[in-house]
Amino acid sequence: MTQYSEEFKASIIAQMLPPHNVSVPQLSQATGIPKDTLYTWRVKHRKSNGQGETHPLPAAGLSSEEKFAVVVETASFNEVELSEYCRRKGLYPAQIRAWRNTCLQANASVPARVEREKLSQQAKAIKQLEAELRRKEKALAEAAALLVLEKKIQTLWEEPEDGKSTCGSVEK
Repeated sequence: MTQYSEEFKASIIAQMLPPHNVSVPQLSQATGIPKDTLYTWRVKHRKSNGQGETHPLPAAGLSSEEKFAVVVETASFNEVELSEYCRRKGLYPAQIRAWRNTCLQANASVPARVEREKLSQQAKAIKQLEAELRRKEKALAEAAALLVLEKKIQTLWEEPEDGKSTCGSVEK
């Protein structure tokens, strides 16, 4: 059985608590300490600090809905109430403030979405115009080629003014 120093245990326990909230399986894999040992250390630490078996919310494992619920729940709290709530839930006031700011900024993305849609529509219009331009350029090139051919045919079939052939054939 391996013996660990109290300082080492304290550093490992600190990693399992807020603000780090490293999960026991991750910590076990990183340190090589069995999971059961880590769970035991955490339970003993909680009991010695009067927390009993309450499970604080792991901030890293909360979904956005749960974070939003915490923000809504704590919106009317003063600093003392917020601190008490954070101690009960294993959170930090700074985390909740950061989540509140994220919630406030979430609505700021609405104009960005409208801008993206507008840019998308403009890109589609540009593609259509470019396709039409390519089509018209091809038609213009074809018309120019037909005109050049028509001029060549006319010059071939016309009688030369001075009696000389433009084809380089012998005179009649």
